[in-house]
Amino acid sequence: MFAPGAGRILAVSAAVLALVAGLVAVGTIHDRIAASGGLLAGAAVWAFFAVFFRDPERPIGSGIVSAADGRIRAVERDGDRWRISVFMSVTDVHVNRWPTDVVVDSIRQEGAGFRAAYRPDAAGNVRRHYTLSTELGPVEVVQITGVVARRLVSFVHPGARGRKGERFGMIVLGSRVDVLLPAGRVEPSVAVGDRVRAGASSIARVRP
Repeated sequence: MFAPGAGRILAVSAAVLALVAGLVAVGTIHDRIAASGGLLAGAAVWAFFAVFFRDPERPIGSGIVSAADGRIRAVERDGDRWRISVFMSVTDVHVNRWPTDVVVDSIRQEGAGFRAAYRPDAAGNVRRHYTLSTELGPVEVVQITGVVARRLVSFVHPGARGRKGERFGMIVLGSRVDVLLPAGRVEPSVAVGDRVRAGASSIARVRP
């Protein structure tokens, strides 16, 4: 399964590759060495994007789940909230999922610059904030761009309702996703360096 919108890109690029291969096969393109090299390069690029846009089905985890695939880069207090931050490498699944059942109150984009997403000052990068109403109280999810990852994609709009583990967006080519949770209601269940999967890995549990 591929991320929403990826099918058209992959289908068109595959059709172009098939057309060029057909032209080589019937002799329309005479420089077979150059054409074969181009086909191999094109096939490698297609395979990279097929892997990049993958969006596997997975069982939904317990508690509050990660919004992104990747590695935990920070678990820290931010006022009266816990900030749990995940760094997504270029090889991770890039589709983001809701950490719990939500109603989307607002979506806003702000910030400037495209610093490396693992740096502390990347919090000021171009980013998209999802302000959410949940049974836990206000929750926020933030998609943050990076040096290469500069395209933030949303699949939802204000007023939408989402179930835990449902897809809400993606970041093209990696970067970072932060989840901010009310500290009075939850406690983190992950540590810096842990690997997590969106929708499947628990990152926090509700306080008894």
